[in-house]
Amino acid sequence: MTTICADQVAPRTQGWAAPVAMAATVFTVVTAELMPVGLLTPIGSALHVSEGTAGLTLTVTGVVSALAAPVLPLLLGKLDRRSVLVGLMALLGAAGLLAALAPGFGLLAAARVLMGISLGGVWLLTVGLAPRIVPPHAVGPATSLIFSGIGIASVLGIPAGAYVGELIGWRWAFAAVGLLSIVLSVALAFLLPPLPAAAAVKVGDVLAVLKIKQVRVGLALVALVVTGHFSAYTYVRPLLEKLAGISPTLIGSLLLAYGVAGVFGNFLTGSMRPARAMTFIAAGVAAASLVMPFLGTTLTGALILLLVWGLAYGGTSVSTQAWGHAAAPSAPEASSAVLVGVYNGSIALGAFTGGQVADHVGTTTVTWLPALLATAALIVVLTNRRQRG
Repeated sequence: MTTICADQVAPRTQGWAAPVAMAATVFTVVTAELMPVGLLTPIGSALHVSEGTAGLTLTVTGVVSALAAPVLPLLLGKLDRRSVLVGLMALLGAAGLLAALAPGFGLLAAARVLMGISLGGVWLLTVGLAPRIVPPHAVGPATSLIFSGIGIASVLGIPAGAYVGELIGWRWAFAAVGLLSIVLSVALAFLLPPLPAAAAVKVGDVLAVLKIKQVRVGLALVALVVTGHFSAYTYVRPLLEKLAGISPTLIGSLLLAYGVAGVFGNFLTGSMRPARAMTFIAAGVAAASLVMPFLGTTLTGALILLLVWGLAYGGTSVSTQAWGHAAAPSAPEASSAVLVGVYNGSIALGAFTGGQVADHVGTTTVTWLPALLATAALIVVLTNRRQRG
């Protein structure tokens, strides 16, 4: 999830090296955040914890990221944002290596806390970066390039983590993310121009946007859809293994199919008005998760429903960001700061809630949560007419 930092314009670089490096950075942070999704079963087995407890590795990262994103602008002061990005990626690298070496769940959770700090900060600085590193005529394409990292992570990063975990062990997947993060921290130091800071978002600015009804509606939609999605998606590997009897070797392929559908969904909803996009997203997630226990009991059925689910959910990030900007066009930084906090907090809440259901009721029942919450989101957006298009 993304937000904008209110920084002044810095000298722009020539060429596309900096945007490519930032696209790789976005790819890496998304992959790092969601890595446990494809590795939940082997992590739980290796560390002798339940699936619900293993899912807390996603919860803790979401909570810390949700807190870090709105708090960091108050702490960074006038630090050059290039230096901050370099430091945050180095921290992500150290956290990835620590996770790979963790002998028990406690140290793995600590590594995920460090990842959450890094993720919150990177998202904080990324969206407003393109106008500062490329000429004006290239801002649009550079922005698209940078955030293509989100879709690529869904298509390649998470399935690759699952494949690596199956072939040589889940620790190597975390180690690979750690090493890539360190390489990128060095690349950013050389490829980004100086990025001096201006005034950060103030607490009063955040409180002001919360008074806008459409902002509050957008935050409610984020909370419902994202919480519902991650309450089941976090446990998609054990869900598929138990519901449809799918072997671990096929999990990566199914996650790859989900990611491809998500990329298409991102472009599809990106062409819609925010409310229409959110209607499509909520309806698709609700429908796919509702019928999953009945039609997802075979490989074919599970594949089709994952494609529908990915197509629907794929545009959530861009659509919720567009909703926030439409609701508060004069305060994009403050509205985005609130949005990123709620978004990442919802990831944490969804992973935690789904884990409780998986542990106490059964993994195959977790899809009822997104069915319920996405339906509630659909009702909210259909009863809200102001931003309908």
